[in-house]
Amino acid sequence: MKSVAFRPTSIDGLLALMVLIWGSNYSIVKAALAEIPPLAFNGVRLIIASALFLAALAAGYGRRAAANGNSPGGLRLTRGDWLALAGLGVIGHFTYQLCFMSGLARTTASNSALILGCSPIATGMLTAAVGHERVNRVHWIAAALSVGGIYLLVGHDFALGGPSRAGDLLTLGAVCCWSIYTVGSRALLDRHSPLVVTGCSMTIGTALYVPVAARDLERVSWAALGGDVWAALVFSAVFALFTAYLIWYTAVQRIGNIRTSIYSNLLPVVAVLVAAAWLGDRLSPARITGAAAILAGVFASRLVVPPAAAAPAEE
Repeated sequence: MKSVAFRPTSIDGLLALMVLIWGSNYSIVKAALAEIPPLAFNGVRLIIASALFLAALAAGYGRRAAANGNSPGGLRLTRGDWLALAGLGVIGHFTYQLCFMSGLARTTASNSALILGCSPIATGMLTAAVGHERVNRVHWIAAALSVGGIYLLVGHDFALGGPSRAGDLLTLGAVCCWSIYTVGSRALLDRHSPLVVTGCSMTIGTALYVPVAARDLERVSWAALGGDVWAALVFSAVFALFTAYLIWYTAVQRIGNIRTSIYSNLLPVVAVLVAAAWLGDRLSPARITGAAAILAGVFASRLVVPPAAAAPAEE
């Protein structure tokens, strides 16, 4: 275990931009869902983002092949790799997106962001459960803080039939999916770049998601949608799914997993502030206390960290 030195660079500025994009995305999507069903909205943004990822992969391999004087040779993925990518696509993109969008449609943007802010804790617990890393006392304290924060945040809404109960539970399901996706991708990331793993798994997840959303996609009168909805679609696809993912994985390769992951702790704070200013979400004392507890738990989990693993070779 060792501490991580912090020396600001240009990549830190990009990560700050990523935090603003992801933190704002909750409220942007929440506002758009008032005019378009969540399945249809997410189906379109996944299609756009997957197309951009595939284009980026094709361009990258094309440039490399041209530089080497060869024809493009493909992704060099084995049958086992494709099976693993299919599993990640089902859990990390298909099921996760169903839980995330359905949950966001049924709860507040603040609740969604703050519950998802516990993802690093859940991921740490799962990592320990499968034997990748030992959980120390600091991590247990962090987990307790985060659980307490969730109770303060959403516990008062858990009355039977409460309007946001289903959304909160679906969002917790999204947290579980993201944790499984993160831990499950470890073996693939030892052999392939994050861009390859994310781009391929997202495309597989999108292929599964679109048929489920087909009925809602057909029902939407796309020509009648306002410019604000189209702007939300473009922002969420191009920036929240594509650009922010590229920033994240570029940072992982350049400055390591630990220093990059610290920035995800800031997402709930940005999301709550944006939701309060834009959507009028109430900043009650209990919610502020819950947010503080969740953030304290996430930060506490990073007080003691293992040496950063070597970044996977770029594909």
